[in-house]
Amino acid sequence: MVFSSPIFLFVFLPLVLAVYHASPWPLRNVVLLVASLVFYAWGETVFVAGMLASIAMNWAFGLWVGRAEGRRRRRAVAVAVAANLLLLGWFKYADFVVANLRAIRPGTWPNWGGVHLPIGISFFTFQALSYVLDVARGGAAPERNPLRLGLFISLFPQLIAGPIVRYLDIAHDLVARRETWERFVAGVQRFTVGLGKKILIANVLAGPADQVFSLAAGELSAPVAWLGLAAYMGQIYFDFSGYSDMAVGLGRMFGFELPENFRHPYAAASVTEFWRRWHITLSTWFRDYLYIPLGGNRRGPVRTAVNLLTVFVLCGLWHGAAWNFVVWGLYHGALLALERPWREIRRPAAARALGHAWMLVAVAAGWVIFRADSLSHAGRFFAALAGGNGGAATVAALATPIVWLALAAAALGSFPWWRTLADRLAHRPAGRSLQLAAAWARVPAHAAVWLLCWMRLAAATHNPFIYFRF
Repeated sequence: MVFSSPIFLFVFLPLVLAVYHASPWPLRNVVLLVASLVFYAWGETVFVAGMLASIAMNWAFGLWVGRAEGRRRRRAVAVAVAANLLLLGWFKYADFVVANLRAIRPGTWPNWGGVHLPIGISFFTFQALSYVLDVARGGAAPERNPLRLGLFISLFPQLIAGPIVRYLDIAHDLVARRETWERFVAGVQRFTVGLGKKILIANVLAGPADQVFSLAAGELSAPVAWLGLAAYMGQIYFDFSGYSDMAVGLGRMFGFELPENFRHPYAAASVTEFWRRWHITLSTWFRDYLYIPLGGNRRGPVRTAVNLLTVFVLCGLWHGAAWNFVVWGLYHGALLALERPWREIRRPAAARALGHAWMLVAVAAGWVIFRADSLSHAGRFFAALAGGNGGAATVAALATPIVWLALAAAALGSFPWWRTLADRLAHRPAGRSLQLAAAWARVPAHAAVWLLCWMRLAAATHNPFIYFRF
């Protein structure tokens, strides 16, 4: 079940909201936990047992780590980390390991049938790990109520594609969250924005992106390759940020304040700044639980570069079990290491513009590696971008008027121009009147988004979220 599906929008969500708000406070966590398990089981059936096992395992680990001291605590943490990584490793990387063993020694594991990858396992495993590690650091008290910990790990708004929520982010909300009409309305508005991003922009751009990246090398011309890359850059951003917006909005409907996950990353002026704005909860997770414990930037430039490469290789593997994800991680780690000596230098506006252009080119190249089916596929795509191929496919055949409209909306929506405009208007005599008019315009604007989304859904244009496979 996905947020942009009719079954979720018009059956599951209204039913859960009605039952939740009609229930007395002591039962509301139970209602949400049951709803979250049903939500997950809708797509994964028996694999919900794996998530329940993760909940029970990490509840016990939290109590164990909380009681232990000194060497025993370190041993408990090591066991907890190993158990979580083994669970993730088996489901996510067993096929990758076997495939590489077969490539090295043909005939190895001849009867291997493959392992199903449960949706969202990377997300809820990292959340569980953050809980245990925060308990070990003394930043969080062990949760003695297994239902509350179960709700933290399985909360359906962020369960299968983030944002990655830390226990400390919502520990208070699990016990005594503030539910108000204003927060509920703000949640509906935020959800509507995310729904529009997903259905009206990401889904439209998914068509040309998928078509272009599936073309054979002989059919791929430079203009077509650039169209596919531009479409994919818009698709992955509005798909994932749209999901995050919907998750934050849903959280507010139930009284939770989930962390922000994006801050207009394509407006950044460097790759380093891009990673401070893109998938923020994952970046900060790796920073706090891996980069800093490895030594961060405290042990000289060489060790800092090694730490960055290590973190981003693992970040790449977190996204997928394939060599192109490893190379993508190495690529971004190298870019951050190269940028580090210049990142604190003050730059004039013109230099920032050049930095922005550099970031777009560098990130776009990374998306080719990320999206390609293999490294050889990425190489052929880079050749096409450089004009090395002549192809039969044409831009006119792939880019319909609605695709051009979605590309324009993606380009416009990638920058926080409305905040800049609002700040400027606020200091003008007519600014107050304009702000009031904008506030009144929100209702028809959101209603229009819902109508357009419904029309697109009725036309059967729905696509799954990209990040479900991670």
